[in-house]
Amino acid sequence: MARWQDIVESAPDFAAKLRRPLDARVHKTIATLRLDGSPRISGIEAFFAEGDLWFGSMPNARKAVDLRRDPRFALHSGSADPPEWQGDAKITGQAEEITDPDRRLALFRTRGADPPSPDSHLFRIGIHEAVHVGLNDARDRLVIELWRPGRELQRVERE
Repeated sequence: MARWQDIVESAPDFAAKLRRPLDARVHKTIATLRLDGSPRISGIEAFFAEGDLWFGSMPNARKAVDLRRDPRFALHSGSADPPEWQGDAKITGQAEEITDPDRRLALFRTRGADPPSPDSHLFRIGIHEAVHVGLNDARDRLVIELWRPGRELQRVERE
C-alpha cells in the first residue's frame, strides 16, 4: 500500500488537484464492508499529517468495527452542486488502526490539536488507488485521472 506522500512525490500536480476537494469540506463519505460483505456508507472526517492521510472514529462506531475486521475502504470527498462543481476525489485502500497511545498523542501534538479520547479509533490510510473526477477546461467533457503505486498517472476524457 502506498502513502499519501507517494502520490505527492510521484505526481505532485495530481496530488494538489486531489487534495483540493478533500480539503474543501470537513465531512467526507467512507464505504466499509459489513460482516455479511454488503457495503456500509458513513460520514467521516479525514486529515493529512506526516505524509499520510488519516481518519478517526468514535469508540466502537460501526465503521470502525468494520475496518477492524476487514480494513478495505473507499473514501469520497464531498461534492459541490453544479455549476460550481470543481471535481471529486476518491481513494481506495486499507486502513491500519494505530493503537499505541504515545504514537497517537505525538501525531496530534504535531498537528497542534487536542488528542482524541483514548478509546476512540485512529486509522492511517494505505492507498491502493486515487482518482480525481472533474471537467476539462471547456467544461464539456468529464476527465478521470487515476493514480496507482508504481504506475503512470492515467487520464481519460469522456463526453
